[in-house]
Amino acid sequence: MAMAPTQFAATDSHARIRMGADRIVFNTVAYLVLGGFALICILPFYIIVVASFTSEQLIMREGYGLLIRDFSLEGYQIILKNPEIISRAYLNTICVTVLGTCMAVFLVTMCGYVLQRKDFPWRRGLMLVFYFTMLFNGGLTPYYILCTRYLGFRNQFYALLIPQIFSVWNMIIAKNYMRTIPDEIPESAKMDGAGEFRIFIQLILPLATPLLATLGLFTALAYWNDWYNCMLFIENRDMFTLQYFLQEMLNSIENLRIVAERSGLVVPVLPSESMKMAMTIVVTGPIILVYPFLQRYFIKGLTIGSVKG
Repeated sequence: MAMAPTQFAATDSHARIRMGADRIVFNTVAYLVLGGFALICILPFYIIVVASFTSEQLIMREGYGLLIRDFSLEGYQIILKNPEIISRAYLNTICVTVLGTCMAVFLVTMCGYVLQRKDFPWRRGLMLVFYFTMLFNGGLTPYYILCTRYLGFRNQFYALLIPQIFSVWNMIIAKNYMRTIPDEIPESAKMDGAGEFRIFIQLILPLATPLLATLGLFTALAYWNDWYNCMLFIENRDMFTLQYFLQEMLNSIENLRIVAERSGLVVPVLPSESMKMAMTIVVTGPIILVYPFLQRYFIKGLTIGSVKG
């Protein structure tokens, strides 16, 4: 039996009202859940900020809190006691991060583009080699001997760049993303006389902006937080990166405290806990400011690379 037009309109209106109510309930629950997770993620960093401005005595007596009750800048004063030294460490870290990120992203994207090309006959064999390096390595001792004795990494600036200049995981992300670029684009450019390198620079890279932002953030974080290579290869204090410089400062204070306890000497109480928190703020502050500018491209690059992979 056919329904009258008024009945169709009433049914459609009722369905829209119900869908609207369901959407409101869903959005409310989703916002509450995501807001709770965001609060959980933000809370530790907030506690770090509070502790960095809290006196050492209060932290040792009552632990970490949510409010600043005994304001103190002891941790920051010790870290910034020699501003020229920490400025040099900042400059070294910034130079390593910028140069290393540009070089690493370029190499990784170029390799991913080549390995996804169906007309490249050796792509399967090379991918097997790359996968092998993710599972096995020669060990720390052969690696250190190779880098110091044969490659001359000791007290050289490139010792902070080369060890992290290529990431197989980032290359896989780049390879999966490059699959989303139609093959007709480089083919049509070849018909117009463009070379492979020109195609990659002028056509492929502009289409891979989300990928470049994603890999750039990953690589910049890796270079910014790296202290291990500086510890292995750098002995000149003028070449220390920020992470290793602050780590060495913290170790020096801890060693001084241990020696004083064992020898029975009375030394002033150094704000080690508040200084740790202050170090975290000094180190992570600049890199956190970069993320909001890359967030849109970062999310898009991850989702496209994963879905198409």
